[in-house]
Amino acid sequence: MIKAVIFDWAGTTVDYGCFAPLDVFIEVFRKRGIEVLHEEARAPMGLLKWDHIDTMLKMERIANLWKEKYGRAPTEKDVDMLYADFEPMLFSILKNYCTPIPGVLELVERLRRDGIKIGSTTGYTKEMMAVVAPEAKKRGYAPDSLVTPTEMPQGRPYPWMCYQNAINLGVYPMKHVIKVGDTLSDIKEGVSAGAWSVGILKGSSELGMSEQEVAACDPDELADRMEAVAKKFKAAGADYIIDTIGDLDKVIPKINLRLAQGER
Repeated sequence: MIKAVIFDWAGTTVDYGCFAPLDVFIEVFRKRGIEVLHEEARAPMGLLKWDHIDTMLKMERIANLWKEKYGRAPTEKDVDMLYADFEPMLFSILKNYCTPIPGVLELVERLRRDGIKIGSTTGYTKEMMAVVAPEAKKRGYAPDSLVTPTEMPQGRPYPWMCYQNAINLGVYPMKHVIKVGDTLSDIKEGVSAGAWSVGILKGSSELGMSEQEVAACDPDELADRMEAVAKKFKAAGADYIIDTIGDLDKVIPKINLRLAQGER
């Protein structure tokens, strides 16, 4: 049976739509005279934030803009420079983006009642989570285990954070674990770890909509947007895709049945 669920943080359990880092990524590039698109800033979400900036600089359009502006291709020193701007800007707003996503607290209560342990991984550094985790705890959300990418050899999509969660929670083998997230790097992390990988649509960074925007959106348009994200999750290797975090309960019995039949 499933013994543990490892959740992502921003866009999965807190910060509906994953907006905290988005505007900061856009602003640090704007400060250097480069206008990046929302979809470019969102695409690497879930990675360690230095890696996120590095990935953005390697995007063809952004790299070309950088060459036009500075007469050369971007380098690792440029990543360091942008990250040096990014970190203090993010820290200044981070505590405002720690509210649990609707359904999270009730889900965690149900999981614990069923004896399922709660782990977590993130694209935030240990220092960033030192802000987020206490603020989320004040609002009722506190997983049993938290592992950050700066504590591991690499962040996502490598499986090390999931493995450390398994150690912390005392759960093995990984077929008894579900990894839940809202980005492609989350899905790949779960796949790499050999866990069941589940993607969330509403509230996700991939969907990129606030709770108010989701509520106000035309149902047909929302369905099309969600389907587009679902296709990305499937292509990344997701075993299941759910509309909201509270729908995870519907997936667990299906996975337990497959486990009973010898699947992994």
